Amino acid sequence: MSSFEIIMPKLGESVQEATITKMLVKLNDQVEEDDMLFEIATDKVDSEIPCPVDGKVIEIRFNEGDVVPVGEVVALIALGDVDDIEEPAAETTSAPVTESPIEESVGSVSTSDIQSSSGRFYSPLVKSIAASENISVQELESISGNGIDGRVQKQDVLNFLAQRNGSAVSAPKKEVAASPVSTPAPTSAPTPVAEKPKVSMSIGAQDQIVEMDRMRRIIADHMVMSKQTSPHVTAMVEADVTDMVNWRNKVKDEFLKKEGTKITFMPIIIEAVSKALREFPGINASVDGYNVILRKNINVGVAVALPSGNLIVPVIKNSDQKNLVGLATDMNRLANDARNNKLNPDDISGGTFTISNFGSFKNVMGTPIINQPQVAILAVGTIEKKPAVVETPVGDAIVVRQKMFLSLSYDHRVVDGALGGAFLRKIADYLEEFDTNRAI
Repeated sequence: MSSFEIIMPKLGESVQEATITKMLVKLNDQVEEDDMLFEIATDKVDSEIPCPVDGKVIEIRFNEGDVVPVGEVVALIALGDVDDIEEPAAETTSAPVTESPIEESVGSVSTSDIQSSSGRFYSPLVKSIAASENISVQELESISGNGIDGRVQKQDVLNFLAQRNGSAVSAPKKEVAASPVSTPAPTSAPTPVAEKPKVSMSIGAQDQIVEMDRMRRIIADHMVMSKQTSPHVTAMVEADVTDMVNWRNKVKDEFLKKEGTKITFMPIIIEAVSKALREFPGINASVDGYNVILRKNINVGVAVALPSGNLIVPVIKNSDQKNLVGLATDMNRLANDARNNKLNPDDISGGTFTISNFGSFKNVMGTPIINQPQVAILAVGTIEKKPAVVETPVGDAIVVRQKMFLSLSYDHRVVDGALGGAFLRKIADYLEEFDTNRAI
């Protein structure tokens, strides 16, 4: 009898595990290709996992609520005709799971109380916060959830606590030892690393200690890894984007009326970046040891700030093959889905180059950290009116122009100054030579 392994998929560059929020099949169920097997959640996305084959479910190794590492086998599907299999005892259907201390009663509610008296699903993290913050079952069930099917998420609970306590709450309470203080390393680290040097510090009586949430810890580890992996070099140019600004201001109302979506400066920048990447394939690349992987597809990611203060990078696939309407539509949809926690795993994977918009916070310029395994990242600053010297038929003149800084951080292992500088200059050229007569 041949079987097919259903594994936990990779849900983004930095995601190492996911929680099974709902199991949609049971042992001996007959399934067809594209039938949904289970729902999963991470701090970045919620998603349904489809079955890639036809067959029968002959083994389920994890239960609802289990946290499963990426690449772990969740279930087995028997291919072809298979006789009915007797369902084993409940204790043999899941992998051994170490009992967590959050299952014990804490305060007025325990995680077991929550599960037995409510029809709603609560993730282990939500139950842990509820237990440590003495949230009753009745209070928890009154919270409106923003996840799939109204599922209560961590931020929903923290918002409830902030309203109940009249102050901001950003993490469940934990015992904190006296100085020195060090944040425990995430349990999802794929491989052991050398112990990081500890920084000693004093803590004042009125200081507040806020533990990083899981998403912030993943971002922190990813940023440290990037700086340790790639020798960063940053180059900058100032681009005159007066024509681009004038064109966008002229057509934005007509664009919205005709296309049903807003046109911002970002789709225009993505278009320029995509053209430049096509001309400089050495930037659209990754490094594998002493090998350079030149990516065939151009997939541009744009960093989006979330309401929680964290960051996520949705990706526009094949951006060089799309016009401004397509880029604007994709960008607006992805940004909106990111802020509402509706991104799919495919929306945040496969990026080959990233743009970080420092200008959205009125910053002039920045030196961004490379989004591994890419080899470069572009930061765009705010657009400002500045006096500039321009040549005219009757001589030089000082006029008001719209200027913007572009800064490119690149991996000096494979991108030298000549390549990085020429690529950055080409992006600026495309923006400065924007055709103000182009139709929408």
